[in-house]
Amino acid sequence: MAMTGGFRVYSKELLPLYVFVCILFVMGVVFGALLVNALTPQQKLDVGQYVNAFLSGYAGTPASADVGGAANAVSGNVWDAFGAHARWIFFIWILGLSVVGVPLILLLDFLKGVLIGFTVGYLAGQWSWDGVVFAVVSVAPQNMIVVPAIIVASVAAVAFSMALVRSRVMNRGGAMKQPFAAFSMTTLFLAGLLLAVSLFEVYVSPALLEWAAPMLLNAV
Repeated sequence: MAMTGGFRVYSKELLPLYVFVCILFVMGVVFGALLVNALTPQQKLDVGQYVNAFLSGYAGTPASADVGGAANAVSGNVWDAFGAHARWIFFIWILGLSVVGVPLILLLDFLKGVLIGFTVGYLAGQWSWDGVVFAVVSVAPQNMIVVPAIIVASVAAVAFSMALVRSRVMNRGGAMKQPFAAFSMTTLFLAGLLLAVSLFEVYVSPALLEWAAPMLLNAV
């Protein structure tokens, strides 16, 4: 998606930045997966109890009162789901408006990788291939859109920050109006994609979780 005014979401010049952000994200995934091994036995037990309770809510088995809330939080409200995804894009947009925010943008990319890596690593570590299958059903579908959206937003934000630096060096503050509009429109477009993801999570994901949850519960 090319933008006018000297600001582009993709170009040959931005390819190294895309590669760097992707590598940073993958490093976060690896770190998150390794972080599972750093949990103490008590921490693993606590996480396992929460996961089992969450799964029981979808499998239709008796569970604690907290579980119904956990299941409903995922399947009940489109705007709650949208807010959980959109805040990443919003923070990246805010940070992209200043040069000093670039390191924080890259940190967010790394943290997103850590969250995904930890989730998949824990499921795979606790339930082996059953955990992997559940991760494919519960984690992979939405993140096939969410992760690229965050990467594109991050590169767009860094590219805008770089354009901002060049504008200040050349004393051309007025020249940033069009790049700012393009950057903001890109963010809105990505937010629209995340809204579609939220609809998927609310209307499709619960059915997938209901199918996969008994598989893990039976493997305990």
